[in-house]
Amino acid sequence: MQRIVVVALLAAGLTASAATSQPPAAGWPASVTQLTSPAGAGASGPQLTVSSRGALLSWVEQAEGRATLKFSERTATGWTPAQIAASGTDWFVNWADVPSVIRLADGSFAAHWLQKSGAGTYAYDVRLSYSKDAGKTWATSFTPHHDGTKSEHGFASLFQMPGGGGLGLVWLDGRNMKPGHGEHGGGDMSLRFASYGRDWKQTADAAVDLKVCECCPTSVAVTADGPVAVYRDRADGEIRDIHIAQLTGGKWSEPVAVVKEDWKFPACPVNGPSISARGRNVAVAWFQAKDGQPKAFVAFSNDGGKTFGKPVRLDSEGTLGRVDVEMLADGSAAAAYIDLTANRAEFRVRRVTPGGELSAPLTIASLANNRSSGYPRMALSGDELVFAWVDRDGGSSVRTASARVPAGTR
Repeated sequence: MQRIVVVALLAAGLTASAATSQPPAAGWPASVTQLTSPAGAGASGPQLTVSSRGALLSWVEQAEGRATLKFSERTATGWTPAQIAASGTDWFVNWADVPSVIRLADGSFAAHWLQKSGAGTYAYDVRLSYSKDAGKTWATSFTPHHDGTKSEHGFASLFQMPGGGGLGLVWLDGRNMKPGHGEHGGGDMSLRFASYGRDWKQTADAAVDLKVCECCPTSVAVTADGPVAVYRDRADGEIRDIHIAQLTGGKWSEPVAVVKEDWKFPACPVNGPSISARGRNVAVAWFQAKDGQPKAFVAFSNDGGKTFGKPVRLDSEGTLGRVDVEMLADGSAAAAYIDLTANRAEFRVRRVTPGGELSAPLTIASLANNRSSGYPRMALSGDELVFAWVDRDGGSSVRTASARVPAGTR
């Protein structure tokens, strides 16, 4: 299939020039603490979210044709015992398009997963559910989209609506795509948004962008001005730069490029951006391979994501991308990526400042140099960075670790 070939080429066949040398930023953790993971055998697809109660890890376990979405919360004594959010035999389970669980401001849980809707490879729906009793029972699942097409609906990003409201989410929606041309068919993939009140009645269902990249993960952060979504756009001429849109007064702004790169690429690279915000300070991390050179970047905004400064490159010799980012209290950011050096893949994190200073990279784990390593994750909770990734040594398992962020930067 087209996108599998593309990812294999990016992972194995590209080289990159060295990054500009920068003085190391001060105040960065020097070590990583391995944590006992709550995930069982056959686990993959980790996600990390954060609420006022701390970090929450979710993942999928597969056994005997059944997929189960489980979750656990981080406490002072370790991860809580795993709980089940949902399970099914008709799920779409994919290395890049993975389910999630989040805790909302009112203490309830919300979860999403992907369920097959037809015989086509990419015919699947986003399914949502919620629990109001600490995860003991869950509501009958439902979809945020109502088009009824047997097309792709996925790569969802769930978030807390501002002001103590209910759930918001964005997702890639294939309702305008037609079968019969390439792996996804002809037509355009779109980005859509839905929201729910605290009573779980749907309050919005709207398009954000009517033409986007077909299979790159999305990301959302909530700024002081409201939610902002980042994703990989698809413009005429197969230009696939990272775009941002803002939700203000119930309407999404016209999307604009975070940085105009004009990366022309003939297919989806399956490599989405990540966004984080504190107040009006915003950081976006992303991957691109313009001119055949895979690179990972971070750019900063101090006006809620309306404008961005000069990008700062993260990697030194090459990268698989699959980035994550967390804004720190001093205006810098922790940025994670898969470093690729001499065909060796490592999950790494660096502190980066808006002025371009970079700390030395901190290696979290070595990973498989292919799609099976999935998307490693990072989340900031208090003074702790929490990490999760897939370990393919002897099967599939989800590992976790943490690192303390020094005072003055968190």
